[in-house]
Amino acid sequence: MNTSALFAPNPKPWLLATTAVALALVLAPLGTLAQAPAAGPAAKPAMTVTVEAPTRLTWGHSLTANGSVAAWQEASVGSQANGLRLAEVRAQVGDRVKAGQVLAVFDADTVRAELAQTRAALAEAQAVAAEAQANADRARSLQSSGAMSEQQIAQYTTAAVTAAARVASAQALLAVQELRLKHAQVLAPDSGTVSARSATVGAVVPAGTELFRLVRQGRLEWRAEVTAADLARVKPGQTVSLKAASGAETRGRVRTVGPTVDPQTRAALVYVDLPASTPDAIKPGMFATGQLILGDSAATTVPQQAVVSRDGFTYVFVLADGKPSAEGTARVQRLKVQAGRRVGERVELTDGLPVGAVPAIVTQGAGFLNDGDLVKVVATPVVRTGDKP
Repeated sequence: MNTSALFAPNPKPWLLATTAVALALVLAPLGTLAQAPAAGPAAKPAMTVTVEAPTRLTWGHSLTANGSVAAWQEASVGSQANGLRLAEVRAQVGDRVKAGQVLAVFDADTVRAELAQTRAALAEAQAVAAEAQANADRARSLQSSGAMSEQQIAQYTTAAVTAAARVASAQALLAVQELRLKHAQVLAPDSGTVSARSATVGAVVPAGTELFRLVRQGRLEWRAEVTAADLARVKPGQTVSLKAASGAETRGRVRTVGPTVDPQTRAALVYVDLPASTPDAIKPGMFATGQLILGDSAATTVPQQAVVSRDGFTYVFVLADGKPSAEGTARVQRLKVQAGRRVGERVELTDGLPVGAVPAIVTQGAGFLNDGDLVKVVATPVVRTGDKP
């Protein structure tokens, strides 16, 4: 076959007709498909959810701190008797004592003997002084008669004054011995609880040795460590809710804020008075965590189940159009928010919600959604306000 004939300037008519019919048969199905409308299944909701509008509540604003329980004040009870043997110990650790109660007794036989000797010496000095005073009086009565010289009269007068001084010295020594006898009994300086005891029966202790240690009046305090950044928010008189490591709970009140900040920890001590009704399970030296109630403030809250944590961030899901369609479906939009306080089953949202509009926030089912999912809404948002729970 001669191929040059196919590319001739004037092809044969029958060949053109055949080519046109073939192209029509090929393009006919494509044209039919292009004109047919697109068909496919309708989109189905990913799941059924409930929605709720944020609720405005009044919550107490608090500051969490840690610290140790300590005695409000401790009293050291020492020995004032020197060189005496401890004969009896009447108080033990944990005992509650009253001011003036006898805690221990020293063997005072030696002190009593010295006291009797001092009293006898005082009686002797008083007798000598009485005689010297009588002689001085007689000498002065004879001064005008000239029966005695001025020198003799002066001697009798001086002897009377010296005897009176010896009486005063003996009286002072008697007071010392009586004080030693009094110190043979160790008395509680204040009411409180015995927290330590080093007194041992039979021991001979020098003066000043500590025998007991008391928690004065049984009062405890909590010494909370508060960072310098939060220190300005703490004021005397604020209420504190305390929970000790033992699980016991109590309430206290801020007494004072420490005047200095530790340069190592950058924290200051806040001293919190604990009431007399503090449970016995709370002991000095025990670690405790507390909430310092700083005051009330308004909070925008949502149910806890509406808050989703992913990749270290906090999110909520809202209806993209603000409300569901007539069929009850809607697309959800993920919003990054900042969570604040948590009270019960509600969480405060401090940042991330749109300003002005009241969004419909997904509550039940929020943890299983992704941004842009289609959902079926079975509850409509309701704007509510509330007071402090």
